[in-house]
Parts: sequence; C-alpha cells; structure tokens
Amino acid sequence: MGARLFTALVPPPEVVADLDAFCAPRREAEPRLRWTPPEHWHLTTSFLPDVDAGHQDRLVEALAEVAERTPPLRLSVSGGGCFPEPRRAKVLFAAIEGDTEALGALARRARNAAVRAGATVDGTRFRPHLTLGRSGRGLDATRLLRVLDAYASPAWTAAEHVLIASHLRDRGARYEVLERFALAGGRDAAEAAGGPRLG
Repeated sequence: MGARLFTALVPPPEVVADLDAFCAPRREAEPRLRWTPPEHWHLTTSFLPDVDAGHQDRLVEALAEVAERTPPLRLSVSGGGCFPEPRRAKVLFAAIEGDTEALGALARRARNAAVRAGATVDGTRFRPHLTLGRSGRGLDATRLLRVLDAYASPAWTAAEHVLIASHLRDRGARYEVLERFALAGGRDAAEAAGGPRLG
C-alpha cells in the first residue's frame, strides 16, 4: 500500500481563527456532526489515495513545475454548502470565493501532474471548499446552511501549494506536510508569513 497524499492550499492563521470563532457555537448546537479540527482545514486541489514511494520524487518535481506557472491567488471563505444535498447532508463545507477560475486551473494542473508522475488521482470534479464536518448517516443541514450564508472571512493571498501525507489512525487522520511550493511571485509572501501551518 502506497502513501495517501493530497495537494492543497492552507488558509492563514487569521482566517482559521475567524472561521473557528464563527463555528464554535454551531459545534455545540449540532453534536451530530463530526466537526473537522480547525488545524486540519485546507482547500484540496488533488487527492492521491495510493502513491508508490518510487513515484513521489517525480510527483514533487511535477508539482514544482505547476507552482512555477501559477500566480498567487486572492481568496476568501464565503457561505457554505453540503454534499450530497441539504436534507441528508453527509459533508458540511465552507465555500471559497475570489480567484476561483485560476484556482480551478491550479487543481487541473495538479491532477495532471500527478498522473504524469504515475500516481492515481481520485475524483474528477473540482469544487473548492473547506470541509467543516461530516455525518455518517446524513442530517438535515438547512438551518446550518442559512447560518453559513451570512459568513464571510477576511480575504487572503494564497502564495504556496502544499503536498501533504494523510496518516489514518483510529482517532482520525494525522497530516504531515511533505513539500511546500511557492506559487510564481509568491515566495517572498509565503516566507514573510512563515507559511500557514497544518496540524
């Protein structure tokens, strides 16, 4: 079994803190959801469920090339949604606004790069979001969605693309950042901010 990897953009601490403060009372009001820890919030651009060790070096090289061709992105969190539908939601998410066309292009390039490196990519449709919580049986999320509709985060500039390993455990996944790729022209911004951290 190979490594379980994904590529992502990670929101900066001030955005995480703002969204966390908004979600705090909703967590208490809706215990049926398994709420995602804020330190795990990320915007997935590709999911690679089984990457052989021999393919990882090629993957890193391919993703570095993608980052060199991608400008920093101006993004914000605004509103939300769910999968598959509001009255039997299994995933509640916060939606992303801003440079979404360029974000979609980044996701396509990341997935294509993974395929060129010999990795299998899971999923085909890209819908940018931060997963807030999950429900195995599904629940009626219409009230939560109305509340989320009123939310808008501070905007931020995403200046790096990250390759992350997901280590599955009984108590949930542990994330390990393997590589950080500065988006073209974004290296100084990423280093100045220290880069957002993913726990």
